[in-house]
Amino acid sequence: MNVRKISTIAIFIALSAVGAMIKVPSPIGSMALDSFPALLAAVILGPVSGAIVAGLGHIISAFIGGMALGPFHFLIMVEMAVLVWMFGVLYVHGKKIGAFFLFFIGNAFILALPFVFLVSLEFYTMLVPGLTGATAINVVLAALLLPRLEPVLKKVILKDGILE
Repeated sequence: MNVRKISTIAIFIALSAVGAMIKVPSPIGSMALDSFPALLAAVILGPVSGAIVAGLGHIISAFIGGMALGPFHFLIMVEMAVLVWMFGVLYVHGKKIGAFFLFFIGNAFILALPFVFLVSLEFYTMLVPGLTGATAINVVLAALLLPRLEPVLKKVILKDGILE
């Protein structure tokens, strides 16, 4: 990986950090708009880069929110990285609607399932409304911005094979 690609990933992580400061009202302070820059990165820079942005974006959001779930945030960081990687793989292979559907269902309902066993079913049901709202906002932002930004950013960022 070259310096320019690392710098571009860092810019997307910074965008994710800005999104992490825009919180969605919920009992847990880490629900925010940190995911949509990761979704953009997964498409524009590739699924692995998107996974890096997603994982670090979540941890930044968790720190800003006071790390309410303590070390469980590291589990969520890994889950987010895998989910965004899967989103990126589907999206770049032309399965765009499936990618958004996977991300929405995965982030809003599936990634929190370990908390049924780690904490309680009641805790999980408390998380779902906030997760659903935050996920919907992140998905809508990505769905609106990707078709407009993808061709432009790929042209600028990938110009002359800089990041390939």
